[in-house]
Amino acid sequence: MSRESDLDRLYGVLADIEDRVGGKQRLEDCTGYMDWPDRGVYFFFAHDERRGTGDQHRLTRIGTHAVSAGSGTSLWNRLRTHRGANGGTYGGGGNHRGSVFRKRVGEALIERHGRHDEYPHWGEGSSAPRERRLNEHEHERAVSDYIRDLPFLWVDIDDEPGPESDRAYVERNALALVSNFEKETLDLRRDDWLGKHSPRKEIHGSGLWNSNHVEEDYDSAFLDRVAEAVEDTTPV
Repeated sequence: MSRESDLDRLYGVLADIEDRVGGKQRLEDCTGYMDWPDRGVYFFFAHDERRGTGDQHRLTRIGTHAVSAGSGTSLWNRLRTHRGANGGTYGGGGNHRGSVFRKRVGEALIERHGRHDEYPHWGEGSSAPRERRLNEHEHERAVSDYIRDLPFLWVDIDDEPGPESDRAYVERNALALVSNFEKETLDLRRDDWLGKHSPRKEIHGSGLWNSNHVEEDYDSAFLDRVAEAVEDTTPV
């Protein structure tokens, strides 16, 4: 099988998931009161881009959680961190130091708009003092606006946390399949895709908001594992 046919199969399985859960969600509309599975893999799509073949939204980020032994992070915990805060001091914004997704989107926005002088400490450290976070709040809000509008799906894979989990296996191989980094270009990204402003070659080269695994080869057997998980995935 070719990479192109495997990519078509992945999108076909995602279409099955979309049918099963009643459509894609957006973080703008999601809460923790919804019936999220404890563990899974999530798939974000560009809201304004379609695949080169067909009318499907293009994948733009793939991720999971709890890939360290003993981790108690749930799927919703991870999605909520990407979404950011709805209220409180940082309402409408979030904490990019707790979300690599937010960090990378913020970097690209800074590059696109030339705001380096306004946010010189973006991405520094795993935490920041309150004054710095307040100074960055406007930019965090812009990151939230971008991420919350992206349609996404998820697949329920509830195995034990760890680097050898099925979730880590699916994430790693899905990224390697979808990525265009130093590979034949499939589903050409639009020139105005925000990721093309990323200072990270793995992001603008892969066409994904991911840096890890984008240069790797993939094991097509992961597609069978994703297909198996469709039956376990239910609406939230």
